[in-house]
Amino acid sequence: MLPSSGPSWPLFTNPPPSTGLLSVLYFADGGESGALVISDGVGDSQWSQPPAFPDGAAGLVSTVDDYLAFGQMMLNQGQHGRERILSRPSVELMTTDHLTPEQKAVSGFFPGFFDNTGWGFGVSVVTRRDDVSLVPGRFGWDGGYGTSWASDPREALVGILLTQRVMDSPEPPGPFRDFWTLAY
Repeated sequence: MLPSSGPSWPLFTNPPPSTGLLSVLYFADGGESGALVISDGVGDSQWSQPPAFPDGAAGLVSTVDDYLAFGQMMLNQGQHGRERILSRPSVELMTTDHLTPEQKAVSGFFPGFFDNTGWGFGVSVVTRRDDVSLVPGRFGWDGGYGTSWASDPREALVGILLTQRVMDSPEPPGPFRDFWTLAY
């Protein structure tokens, strides 16, 4: 647990009255127009009630400040301010690619995904540079609801992009690429 004066960290629910802090979530309707349709509203948000099964890989709710504190803690090898949250070896394990070439070859992700990316314990890890923003050792998470976070130990950089549009393709959308290119 973090000290009471510290950040609240991601949660799985955002009950009223704080539900009003959420943004409407959209998805493209799939038609030629690409019109945006509400996927999750604010007043009836799926995050206003606890989930049946809290899943750290999907459905976390947080503020940008707390997400930044988490990214900085990971960048600082488990330390947040003067508090040790995770051991340095734990962060090293989390941010090291553990997939074998055989596992990457049969991946369900889009072709070429693992050409420059690996998987640690809960985060993706850049393994090869083939773009200005793909720095080996950079780790983070791209969420299906339009979030992107990465910490880069080499550049002492934490970046967070929050959007509110469901990703309709396995490849990161243009704003993700543009954000990370501009960050570097």
